[in-house]
Parts: sequence; structure tokens; C-alpha cells
Amino acid sequence: MSRKNVDEDHLTVTGHHRQSQPPGISVQDDVVIIVTQAFCPKGHNLVGAADVSFDEHPAVTLKVRADGREGQVHLSPVHGDKRKTGFTDIPVGTKCSLSCPVCDTPFEKVGEVEDGSDAAYYALYLTPKLADGALVAISDVWGHYHSRIVEDTELISYWAANHPDL
Repeated sequence: MSRKNVDEDHLTVTGHHRQSQPPGISVQDDVVIIVTQAFCPKGHNLVGAADVSFDEHPAVTLKVRADGREGQVHLSPVHGDKRKTGFTDIPVGTKCSLSCPVCDTPFEKVGEVEDGSDAAYYALYLTPKLADGALVAISDVWGHYHSRIVEDTELISYWAANHPDL
């Protein structure tokens, strides 16, 4: 796995992942975090929902609505990787609606992004239990690359770079 596509300026990882890795997350080579499953509010797995992959890892697929149009966006499952395919001709800064590509259920809002961008975080749950404690929080503003992975309310951030000895 190459780190060349990872946005390390915005990637932050915390936690003790060798001791405890949440379901739906794979930590590889002590520095690469890969989302291996992610669920909509009704339990549909978004990873592998379409026949798209990045570096041999199935994409995370979302339905996105923006400026009166809609389509599927396939995101790299590698946390911090900006690559995506599909419905991507959306102007940077556009506020989007995010939903499940299978059932069209909107993702649940988990909070505002506190950076002055007017972005909000929406939940992609890491387990079929759909628990608040294990999720990927994804921004609803196109081009705003500040997603977060949360496990038991602990933000997984910058751990790989700051704790290589754990």
C-alpha cells in the first residue's frame, strides 16, 4: 500500500490500535488505516456496494445530491486518501446531501465541523449495530477533507505518525 495519496496534513490518528482495533477498520503497516465495512442507518454495507476499488480495496460508495443533481461517489477506503470516482464534477465548497446508495436513507448528522467551513459530520457506522461509538464521520461539503474515524468516542487521529512504537 502506497501512502502517496494520503493527505497527511489532515490525517490525525490517536488510540492504541495494536491492542484494540475496532470492527470495520484494518490498520496495516502501523500507518495505513483502511475502512473494511461501513453501514448506513438501516444496516446496508457501503464498502463493496459497487464494483469499484482502490489499491485492491473495495470502495466506500455513497449517494450524493448537489446542485439539483445526484449520483454515486466511490471513495477510497484508505483514511486520508482523497481519491474518488463516479459523480465527482461537483464544485469545491458545495453543500451536499449524503445517503445510502442502496436504500436512499440519509446519513445521520453527528455534529458540526468547528472550522468555520459550514460543514457538518455525518455517520457511516463501522458495525452492523449502528453504534455511535464506532463510526466514520464524513463531511457534507465537497472538497472538505476532514473526515474522522471514531471508536468509543475516541478520535482516531495521527496515531500512526506519532506512536510508531506502540
